[in-house]
Amino acid sequence: MTDLTLATMCGALRADSFNRKLMHEAVRQFAPAHHLEGDLRLPLYDGDLEAQGLPDAVTGLAERIRAADAVVIASPEYNQSLSGVLKNALDWVSRVKGPVWRDKPVAIMSATAGRAGGARAQYAMRLALNPFRPHLLPGPEVMVAHASEQFDASGRLVSERYTDALAELMADLRGAALAAARRA
Repeated sequence: MTDLTLATMCGALRADSFNRKLMHEAVRQFAPAHHLEGDLRLPLYDGDLEAQGLPDAVTGLAERIRAADAVVIASPEYNQSLSGVLKNALDWVSRVKGPVWRDKPVAIMSATAGRAGGARAQYAMRLALNPFRPHLLPGPEVMVAHASEQFDASGRLVSERYTDALAELMADLRGAALAAARRA
């Protein structure tokens, strides 16, 4: 079965962010697959807004995740944690009825300007995702440090170290998605 659907979420909104580039590299490495990119331009979570009904953008994001065989999340590290944009999206999706993330194969990654490559952001992502009970891959960890030096003009990773780690992570994610599809 190669007819997989991959959903992606980028914790940075900037069109040319390093994490968006990393996310697109992951899509290329995971291929072939139908790609559903999640839009995280959501209103701030607000219980009063939720009481009026979930925003269409939230239900749309949740449906993309639910429809996917696997999910890739790329996030920068802001103030030693995941981005507020990503945390807000996770909070909103947690309000959707029914299991969205349960047993879904998920790979996380990060690209940052600093030397740790987003280690703290990945730790925070794991903490934020664990209550949803996804099949969160343990690694290999893809933490792109000094990101401004790691992508060429066309947005491709240039370091063999990072491309090899990403290739292994995407192969593991593909394997987990195929195994889950066989069980279903």
